Amino acid sequence: MCCCGRTGVVLRCNSYLHQSGNATVLQLSEKYGEIFTVHFGPKRMVVIAGYNAVKEALVNQADDFGERADTPLFKLISKEKGIVFSNGEPWKAIRRFALSTLRDFGMGKKTMEARIQDELIPLIENIKSHNGQPFDTDLILNRAVSNVICSVIFGERFDYEDPVFKKLVRILGETEKLAGSPKLVLFNFFPRISTLLGSHKEIMQSINELMEFASKRIKQRRQEFDTNAISGFIDAYLMKQQKASGKSEMYFDDENLVYSVLDLFSAGTETTSTTLRWGILLMMKYPEIQKKIQEEIRSNIKQGQMPSVEDRRNMPYTEAVVHEIQRFANIVPLNLSHMTPSDVYFRGYCIPKGTEVIPFLTSVLYDKTQWKTPHEFNPNHFLDAAGKFVKQDAFMPFSAGRRACVGESLAKMELFLFFTGLLQTFTFYPPPGVCREDISLKPDIGLMLFPLPHLVCAKLNY
Repeated sequence: MCCCGRTGVVLRCNSYLHQSGNATVLQLSEKYGEIFTVHFGPKRMVVIAGYNAVKEALVNQADDFGERADTPLFKLISKEKGIVFSNGEPWKAIRRFALSTLRDFGMGKKTMEARIQDELIPLIENIKSHNGQPFDTDLILNRAVSNVICSVIFGERFDYEDPVFKKLVRILGETEKLAGSPKLVLFNFFPRISTLLGSHKEIMQSINELMEFASKRIKQRRQEFDTNAISGFIDAYLMKQQKASGKSEMYFDDENLVYSVLDLFSAGTETTSTTLRWGILLMMKYPEIQKKIQEEIRSNIKQGQMPSVEDRRNMPYTEAVVHEIQRFANIVPLNLSHMTPSDVYFRGYCIPKGTEVIPFLTSVLYDKTQWKTPHEFNPNHFLDAAGKFVKQDAFMPFSAGRRACVGESLAKMELFLFFTGLLQTFTFYPPPGVCREDISLKPDIGLMLFPLPHLVCAKLNY
């Protein structure tokens, strides 16, 4: 039943938010406009849709929409600690520290480029080992990407066959999918009933295993701590604790360290590796695009030479494809929910204090007023008539404003270097008996939009 309310159109429904929910909310935004209220069971959410409205909310009215929503599942998982799900002064202090520390350890700089290039080598060797036979890109890409953020957090990388590392990456992937499953989405709407039913037990077991690993690594770094040899985020945090003085320093306790490590480990693994998986799947679906990228690679990078960040300026088509993969894949469609810290007046409506707000990223990345063919994979979205790369204001896969992804510059660097390095070495194609027309671009259920399970073949280009 729909009716007009103070905050826009109200929809009452009993569905849940996963990829079909994402499509439903997109349809609602096209019907009801830039702001409307949705009731999922007893839970009320305000959806802000379209590039202009989302930008206004997250950037122009950042203070009004800057809080993270009080979501039962994430509150249970994170205890409102760390970087992603905390609020207020603790969040500001921890986020500020995380950003400065990541920059200190090379985020967006040559030193980080070298770490990614080093990780390309074992990744390529692993793919070579399949000798053209079908394989799943899921875990191998997760391990490669995870090792980059691990080198920043822990000061070291892991061997791909390290049993503990393999288990952690597997648990992390399963946790991301569990968090978006119907029973846990319903946990957010009916937490008391869901707790009695034990809907949260499986995901909490996984979270506890990840926390146990993080706690052990922190304990190890504390025992080996040397102020003259700060090798990662944990060491920098321990140094911060040693120098703690003043009110803002009180937030740097051990619990915030554990949850900050988990936030960085999770965000620095799943989002980039999932985007790369979509990239390879799309190259199999559109071999003509893959071929054009490889021609540009051959024209700009010598055989045997690693791709570098500087190559981006000479490779507009590749850069456009990488951006279009992020736009089209749309891996975090509903964003992470925000909340109004006080009554907010926005575009003629009053949004009451404590209202959960969804800055709907799908409606930005698929905004018909911003993209010529929003529902098609089209690298020309990022190219001008002369074939030069052009930035687009509505390119917002990392969200925007104060809650934008902390690791955005790292992710951008990883995506270009990994994607270019892989296509420089391999041509990806479907397994025998699978036509490119049969390749599905429908997403799988999860907290993010993952590709459906699939196999890939890779042949060497030389």
